[in-house]
Amino acid sequence: MSSVPPPVLIIRGSEVAALMDHAAYLTAVEAGFRSYANGDACVPMPMHIPAQDGGFHAKGALVVLDRPYVAVKVNGNFPENQRRTGLPTIQGAVLLFDAAAGSLLAVIDSIEITLRRTAAASALAARYLARADADSIAICGCGDQGRSQLAALAEVVTLKRAFAWDISMDKAHDFADEMQGALGLEVTAVPHVYDATRRSDIIVTATSAQRPFLTKDCVSVVDVLAQCAVMGDLHHALDAGLVSSADVHAELGDLVVGRKPGRTNPREITVFDSTGVAIQDAASAAWVYQRAVARNIGTPISLGAA
Repeated sequence: MSSVPPPVLIIRGSEVAALMDHAAYLTAVEAGFRSYANGDACVPMPMHIPAQDGGFHAKGALVVLDRPYVAVKVNGNFPENQRRTGLPTIQGAVLLFDAAAGSLLAVIDSIEITLRRTAAASALAARYLARADADSIAICGCGDQGRSQLAALAEVVTLKRAFAWDISMDKAHDFADEMQGALGLEVTAVPHVYDATRRSDIIVTATSAQRPFLTKDCVSVVDVLAQCAVMGDLHHALDAGLVSSADVHAELGDLVVGRKPGRTNPREITVFDSTGVAIQDAASAAWVYQRAVARNIGTPISLGAA
């Protein structure tokens, strides 16, 4: 006997934004890393598909939350989109599945999830790694991700001031004006990266720079070691022979479940290599779906036979 699969919920970007705030993403991402650290998640390596003026990344993961979910995200990354077509640089969709029955549950716009879950991972890392008295932050890269990073970190760290640096001084000034008004925080645009970093307890890099602009070569914490060693900033240090995988202190999930300590003294300098792993997407998509169902948000579409 066969039956028709349940309707698939289509959830638009504006609906995702209405369903989730920074605190919700932080909780979802923490749950995803806990699932991974406890051995209840599976994270295959991402797939890259090159295109003429950009490329696509496909990332998928299994996570166990209230039930098992699988999510697969396909994102296009076309850096010249804003200048050429006015379209977003990054756009795509997340497919969320019931991992117990194999049914497709939802198709979710990926822009908001990608933006917010990345910032949530940084905030989660700061919770375990930042000094207790940290009150200043440097944001290197004043685009949408930089904005999301500052807003998310302001939720977990008692910040007094922020410094904004970008290769475009106009973008840095716009960022400073906007974020100071949004967060009630002193935000200063600076012309040189060291003007931001030398005065900050926390440094966030949110750029697509192809050449390094920070010179520290030590790595203490990563999100998922296997992925960072292949496609994160860590792999450059590995290739140069400056560090080995054994030098990495912990994965983020190790800190979440208490398997390894975060900061152990106030003099430590830690570098969190965040590549953006699919467990973040899967956990965030599951939370979006749960909230959408509870609030009757989204458009159900039947893909099965009539």
